[in-house]
Amino acid sequence: MIDFKQLAQEYKTPLYIYDLDYMSAQYTELKDAFKARKSILCYAVKANSNLSVVRHFAKMGSGADCVSIGEVRRAFLAGIPAYKIIFSGVGKSDDEIREAIEKDILYINLESEAELGRVELIAKELKAKARISIRVNPNIDPQTHPYISTGLHDNKFGVDLNSAKRMYIKANNSDNLDPVGIHFHIGSQLTELKPIYESAEIVADLVRSLQNIKIELKFFDVGGGLGVKYDNESLIPTYDYAQAILATLKGLDLTVICEPGRFLTANAGYFVSKVLYEKQNGEKKFVVIDGAMNDLLRPSLYKAYHKIEAITDSESEERAVDIVGPVCESGDFFAKDYLLPELKHNDLVVVHSAGAYGFGMGSNYNTRGRSAEVAVEDGKARLIRKRETFDDLIALEKEFLD
Repeated sequence: MIDFKQLAQEYKTPLYIYDLDYMSAQYTELKDAFKARKSILCYAVKANSNLSVVRHFAKMGSGADCVSIGEVRRAFLAGIPAYKIIFSGVGKSDDEIREAIEKDILYINLESEAELGRVELIAKELKAKARISIRVNPNIDPQTHPYISTGLHDNKFGVDLNSAKRMYIKANNSDNLDPVGIHFHIGSQLTELKPIYESAEIVADLVRSLQNIKIELKFFDVGGGLGVKYDNESLIPTYDYAQAILATLKGLDLTVICEPGRFLTANAGYFVSKVLYEKQNGEKKFVVIDGAMNDLLRPSLYKAYHKIEAITDSESEERAVDIVGPVCESGDFFAKDYLLPELKHNDLVVVHSAGAYGFGMGSNYNTRGRSAEVAVEDGKARLIRKRETFDDLIALEKEFLD
């Protein structure tokens, strides 16, 4: 049981708290679901890139799915070996590609024919052979929020089946490319199994057609996106998820790679904020807290629901309130018409399910320093990122003042 009151007192607010024991349990559950076949879990660093979180998964044997060279560097710093690091993302610069090849990571995930050309050219300059995978867009509706859908032709990610086949043939004939894997990821927060199965089936059939022309792949990368409970979602059991994917791979000798992010960290995280005061505008009642949209963007960006818990001595009846922050934007809210009791100055609100896409999507808008981050493991809390100060915020600007 996490003592939010005590941690808020010790580390101040706003504050992120992560339950590392919960993360361990989620990792083990998903890894066990794939035990019938060779598999690697590559933690999606973008979900929560704190070095201590990445290190926690590294110690459990995890790899890393990275979408910038900065994340690749984080993975190395956290102790993840090169042979378990994947570099994905639609827009990789030449410098990023060069560094990834030089670091000899497991493979670079390609998202376009133009990108294949750049990787081949840079590998040739380096007199190297770059291991690559190709992200296939199976054109299956993932039935999730449009902002986190990635598997349709009108999304920017991946290539269609015909383009993929053409790219594999070119890579296989190249002296500087080594096609070792195939990848698909149809979206995030997936709660329906059918689109995942259909996508895996399409991509597995492409692997078979490549085998027919003597292109042998080693890795079948199913991406991530397994949904978690924010509200009343009906979730996919991990065993069913794994079995659906494995059922499409009959006759194929491939190592399955899975890239969980949200599944491992979302419900391990809490965002704790202090009540500044309540106010009323006509019929509308607001609870103003010291956390803001620059700390946790999901409600503003996606109108995402997060369970919110009040820590208070108040015994008043619950009433509908908007929970808002100090940032000078109407979009700065955590919930609207949310039922909470009457709250007073210095009471706490705890935003649940804040361990994924929380701190990492934060900013310094309104010249606000980002929150501290704390990890809890085996009942003990430790600071894993200091709170930003004003001096931190201006450090890269001050020397340029006239």
